[in-house]
Amino acid sequence: MPANTTASSGSTGTAGGGSRKKKGRRARLIVIVLVLALVAGIGYGTYWSVSTVRASYPQTSGTAQLAGLDSNVDVKRDSYGIPQIYADTDADLFRAQGFVQAQDRFWEMDVRRHMTAGRLSEMFGSGQVETDSFLRTLGWRKVAQEEYDNVLSDETKKNLQSYADGVNAYLKGRDGKDISVEYAALGFTNDYKPTKWTPVDSVAWLKAMAWDLRGNMQDEIDRSLMTSRLDGKQIQDLYPPYPYEKHKPIVSEGAISPATGKFDLEATPSDSVGSSTAQGATEGLTSQLGALSDTLDEIPALLGPNGTGIGSNSWVVSGKYTTTGKPLLANDPHLAPQLPSLWYQMGLHCRSVSATCKYDTAGYTFSGMPGVIIGHNQNIAWGFTNLGADVTDLFLEKVSGDGYLYDGRTRPFTTREETIKVAGGRDRHITVRETNNGPLVSDRSSELEKVGQKAPVTNAAPDRADGYGVALKWTALEPGHSMDAVFELNRAKDFTTFRAAAEHFEVPSQNLIYADTQGHIGYQAPGKIPDRKSGDGTMPSPGWSSSYGWKKDPIPFDELPYEYDPKRGYIVTANQAVIDEDKYPYMLTKDWGYGSRSQRINDLIESKTKGGGKISTEDMQKMQMDNTSEIAALLVPELMKINISDKDVREAQKLLEGWDYTQEADSAAAAYFNAVWRNILKLAFGDKLPKEMRVKGECLNVPPAKSSGPVDEQDKLVRECGQRDPDSAQPDGGDRWYQVVANLMDKPDSDWWKAPANRKDKATENREELFARAMEDARWELTAKLGKDITSWSWGRLHQLTLKNQTLGTEGPGLLQRALNRGPWNLGGGEAAVNATGWNAAGGYEVVWVPSMRMVVNVGDWDKSRWINLTGASGHAFSAHYTDQTDKWVNGELLDWSFGTNAVAGATTDTLTLKP
Repeated sequence: MPANTTASSGSTGTAGGGSRKKKGRRARLIVIVLVLALVAGIGYGTYWSVSTVRASYPQTSGTAQLAGLDSNVDVKRDSYGIPQIYADTDADLFRAQGFVQAQDRFWEMDVRRHMTAGRLSEMFGSGQVETDSFLRTLGWRKVAQEEYDNVLSDETKKNLQSYADGVNAYLKGRDGKDISVEYAALGFTNDYKPTKWTPVDSVAWLKAMAWDLRGNMQDEIDRSLMTSRLDGKQIQDLYPPYPYEKHKPIVSEGAISPATGKFDLEATPSDSVGSSTAQGATEGLTSQLGALSDTLDEIPALLGPNGTGIGSNSWVVSGKYTTTGKPLLANDPHLAPQLPSLWYQMGLHCRSVSATCKYDTAGYTFSGMPGVIIGHNQNIAWGFTNLGADVTDLFLEKVSGDGYLYDGRTRPFTTREETIKVAGGRDRHITVRETNNGPLVSDRSSELEKVGQKAPVTNAAPDRADGYGVALKWTALEPGHSMDAVFELNRAKDFTTFRAAAEHFEVPSQNLIYADTQGHIGYQAPGKIPDRKSGDGTMPSPGWSSSYGWKKDPIPFDELPYEYDPKRGYIVTANQAVIDEDKYPYMLTKDWGYGSRSQRINDLIESKTKGGGKISTEDMQKMQMDNTSEIAALLVPELMKINISDKDVREAQKLLEGWDYTQEADSAAAAYFNAVWRNILKLAFGDKLPKEMRVKGECLNVPPAKSSGPVDEQDKLVRECGQRDPDSAQPDGGDRWYQVVANLMDKPDSDWWKAPANRKDKATENREELFARAMEDARWELTAKLGKDITSWSWGRLHQLTLKNQTLGTEGPGLLQRALNRGPWNLGGGEAAVNATGWNAAGGYEVVWVPSMRMVVNVGDWDKSRWINLTGASGHAFSAHYTDQTDKWVNGELLDWSFGTNAVAGATTDTLTLKP
């Protein structure tokens, strides 16, 4: 046994009834498959025994020693391997949390910390150098260290250290193969050995979370890229204003009080003093920003495909409208599908809550971080969705060998040297240069060494002789208190202490919803959100002028919107606008989600409570699985009016007769409609976008870019191939595109509806002709994918989820990938539905983001709450708990969520006692 543990009794698995025995048999078969796959897929003539594969399985019962504990800690696991920890001090609680998470998920934790530190090359070799270089330039780890050293509270640092001590106690005396089977596979090509965990490793994870939830940076790039093909009016068409008249914002009451300067629930709006719109000298940065976009595609997207589609649902209903008489709270964050799931379910319980042991909380956390991120304690429940605040700006910088230009004089760069260690190769060295607007991200791309050479700039812009650089200004690159906020949320007792915790949750900026045992509900918009001097953040800004940039202080917390017990009796947040921009003097962003999901949830709640109806826990669960398509409700009536002459296309059209617009996995109508929608988008918009935004490898004959060549050459066609990863290409088909199309429906002769001829069809001249062509193209696309017989079509056959191990499951040998990955599953739901199984219409129908977990909290009667994870508790590929929740997740089922001592005891199947 490892030096720090001594097993007195117990097992590495679970024991129980027939279903659990079947799980055990299935796990043994998978282990055998793994052994064969590793030998056949990797070679080297090495024999891997079943015991080798099982060596990393956690001990879950009996006793084990954990150095540093003050007293015994009990780890109680249920039949799904979900742990509930019981301790007598905060230090013991978090030390045990670190130990247990390392048992289940250390490979994931280790890869994650190498990513946040820009050290993936140490594990995976030279193929990660470019990614590491970009991440070193951003400096996540450096900022996390500054937070730990200079900003975080002493109590937070103690908890982080206790967590790290627990992780390291688990690692002590264990070889890589004893920690996870992936280390054994990695050992064939690399002598990498895991090192000790540090508190800063935990803090740095919040930077990765903030990166994937960074707001509109991709939209800022895309708008700039569009300038090579589209004029200003056309770009505005593709980024329409938020539809406040049909999709309610989160907050409908209150404003900033002229008397106090604070957001007041009773105040009425005064005239807005929002930021002016100014694009500065930045149109036309196509080649530079295209290269930057390519670089972003290569950064590991732990939460979603580079922020595209990142969303979430949450809502809370007052006890006035519930069958329980107390609030009900639901949450399902939409993130990238991963194996294991990003989330880790856990309970953290002080046997007696006191000054020395302050926590009694349960919910979802991240492996590698102490505390609970989303969940509830004895008194309150809370949930998160992405607020989407614009917290990043790109700045065009006039650079030279001596520095960068600012207000007429050259200032020196702030520089630092970084050494990237490479497994099996030589070290690489980079120099990171920073301006007053942040790091020069353009330094990390060969195409950006001399940026801005073709950028059309205003007369006020400096000479471009030596080129322009692109700098990134981002709130997460400033040390902050978000880690403090995690522990403060876990301890909060009422709305006042909840808001105090929210004030410290600076990045990423999240919508926080709230409910408590006294019957109150609430909402807070937190975050460090910049107040711009000029411009609206929708396009890159001139970095050489102090007229741009950010004011010294962000929007004050007291002036951020919130709600408390609103008269309507419920609060919905699903990435829609927070508050009507005409009623609020600050600009939070110009790039909200467009409110399709949020309005559907609002409508479902109102329809249920109309006339005195009540909402139950089961109703909340059903709402989470609602599949209704808003865009189908708009388009299908028009599609049915079109006279189709081709009998095969007409046969497909008839699938839409009487369809209720729900996207069940077995629905042929949903399959056909979504294919039509995809082809409408391609014909009307996708083929008119620049190559930097279209899917990699898809080629078109197009006119030259509007900024290149003499006027008399504009009619000549050139062959252009797309350059973007399918998960982040445009048009992605989300609810921004719903609004784009809705705005054009009463303009049947708009130029957007005109598409050139192809081999089969003549050019389209209006909306009806384009719709007809899209219906035909969709018919033959699905014939190729699903067969000619439309009775065999189903949405789930197109719309599939495959769960992939995030490292060797995507980059390893084929047989190893098949051993580590799971699926596919046929899914219902869709883009911008409440059951948001997202797909990118430009790239195909594959599921690219999902409700990563679902929960419904029964406030006050906590043991009647329910939850589910996308995969399972374990990160060990051949554990019975690797994907044991996935089938239930697919079917919309939830597991019982025990919280109280008696309920946890009743659900416990294994108990491990950790001893000092």
